[in-house]
Parts: sequence; structure tokens; C-alpha cells
Amino acid sequence: MVITPILISLKTATVAIAFTFVIGTFLAYVVCRSRRENVKVIVDTILTLPLVLPPTVAGFFLLYIFGVNRPIGHLLAEMGAKLVFSWPATVLAAVVISLPFMYRSARAAFDQVDPMILEAARTIGLSELKIVYKILFPLAAPGLTSGGILSFSRGLGEFGATAMIAGNIAGVSRTMPLAIYSAVMGGRADEAYGYVIILVAVSFVFVLSIGVFAESRSGKYRLKTR
Repeated sequence: MVITPILISLKTATVAIAFTFVIGTFLAYVVCRSRRENVKVIVDTILTLPLVLPPTVAGFFLLYIFGVNRPIGHLLAEMGAKLVFSWPATVLAAVVISLPFMYRSARAAFDQVDPMILEAARTIGLSELKIVYKILFPLAAPGLTSGGILSFSRGLGEFGATAMIAGNIAGVSRTMPLAIYSAVMGGRADEAYGYVIILVAVSFVFVLSIGVFAESRSGKYRLKTR
């Protein structure tokens, strides 16, 4: 079993979650603050689409937008930053596919915060920035953490969109899911088993950590309410 796909997958998921967490949390906050319900519905729909569309469809749109024959892709190529069939393309695919998980989790977390608490903070003169960082984010921390873990796991296991825009280039864009596919197609079952076990183990640890974190938070809450 070659270790390169493992390293590429971990590197991709780590970089992708940095973008996903910030973008998803920011968008969720902006949408929650908006009072225009029609805007909320439209944004929710757009950001949720990658959850229901096949990843290959999302990959097709990314390829259509960033292909070298398209304006954006051509501009990037002129700047010496070709995106398609490169490692950064794996990050882009992971961000697009995992963003809905972060956005929906952050949106739910913000919606569950009692608005009366935020209003009380305003009445004592706290600035909006302090309210966000000292009250809103700490109260929404369980949901934000769960969203981050789910997004990381989803980015780690992304296959369809990655194959479309990043390709399956050994040592460059071949992540573990693509390595599993290549091993199966090449009749190397033992190699595929190795990657599958690693992916399942990592996913299990991350999903378990969500449950442990949620239980610890609920335990603290029960102690405080006694």
C-alpha cells in the first residue's frame, strides 16, 4: 500500500476544513441575522444543493467554471496558477462538497441560541463584536464543532467531484477514495482493503468524538441546572 494517497487526503481535508469552517460559519451568521425571509430561502437552497446533487454534478460545474477554456480558468492559467488536475483542485472539491454540512450545522447552532440573551447583552452596552465572540460563539460551540468534524470527514472521503476536477493523478491528486477505486479496478484487493480500513477508522474516530463532545456538553449543562 502506497502512503502518498493517505498524506494527500489528510492534507486536503485539513486545508479544506480551514476554508469550510470560516466560510460556512460566516454565511450561517449572515443568514441568521438577515430579516429577509426570501433571501434566507434562496441562500439555504443554494448552499444545500451539494447535499442532494451527485458529487459528479458538482464536479462538472467546477470543471465548467475553472476549466482552462473558461474565463476564470483561463485567467488563472495566465497567472501561472492552473487549477484543474492539480492538488489545489482536490481542496476546492472538498470545500464545495463539505460546505453544506458546516453551513447547516452552524445555522442550526445559531438558531438555537436564545435571542433574549443577545438582546440582554446589547442593553448593557456590549458591542456586536463582543456579543458574537463572547456570547454567540461560545453558546453555539457544540454545533460549530460538530459541523467542523462532519465537514472534515466528508472532505476526507470525497470522490466524485475530486475525480472530475482534480483527476486521479498518482502523487498529485490521488486521494484515498480514488486510490481505492484504482486498486479495485487494477485487481489489487489487498491494497484497497488497507485504504478502506484507514478511512473507516478515521471516520469512526471523528464521528465518535462528536458523540463524546455532545455528551460532555450535556453533562455540564445538567450539572449547572441542578
